[in-house]
Amino acid sequence: MIWIIVAIVVVLALVLFGVVAFNRLRTADIGAQEALGGIDVQLTRRADLIPNLVNTVKGYAEHERGVFEEVTAARTGVTEAARSGSVEQRAAAEGRLDRALVDVMAVAEAYPDLKASANFQQLQSDLRDTEDKLSFARQYYNDAVRRLNELVRTIPWMFFAGMAGVEERTFYDAPDGQDTAPSVQF
Repeated sequence: MIWIIVAIVVVLALVLFGVVAFNRLRTADIGAQEALGGIDVQLTRRADLIPNLVNTVKGYAEHERGVFEEVTAARTGVTEAARSGSVEQRAAAEGRLDRALVDVMAVAEAYPDLKASANFQQLQSDLRDTEDKLSFARQYYNDAVRRLNELVRTIPWMFFAGMAGVEERTFYDAPDGQDTAPSVQF
C-alpha cells in the first residue's frame, strides 16, 4: 500500500513539474512574441513619420524624385515585413528604410530654409525619439529571446520544449552597416 502512495505522489510531482515547465516555456515564448511586436510598433511609427518628413522636404526639393520613390518603396517593405516577415526580413526592410532616410536627410541638408522650419525640426525630434524607442525595443526583444533560448537549451526545460511547441528564436541583428541609427543631426 505504501508503494502505491509513493508512486502516486511521484507521478503527481512529475505531472506538476511538467505543467510548470510547459507554462514557463510558453510564457517565455509569448514574451519574445510580445517583444517582436514592440519592434513592429516602433518600425510602423517610424514609417508613419517618414511621409510627413518626406512631404516637408519634397516642397523644397521637388527634383529629387528618385530619393522620394525609394523612401516610399522602403516604407512599403517595412510594412509588409512587419505583417508577415521573419526577423531577418524585418531587419533587411529596416536597413533599406534607414538608407532611404539617410538620403532624405542629405537632401534636406542642402536647403537651409528647410532646416530652420519648425515643422521639420519637430519631425526630426519625433524621429530621434522613435529611433531611441526602436533601439530599446530591439534590445528588449533580444533579452526575451535570450531568456527563451536559455530555457530551450538547458535541462530540464529542454525536455518539455517540444511538448510546449516552443523552439529557439532568432536574435534581432541589424544588417551589416545598420548597427547605428541614421544621423538626423544638422
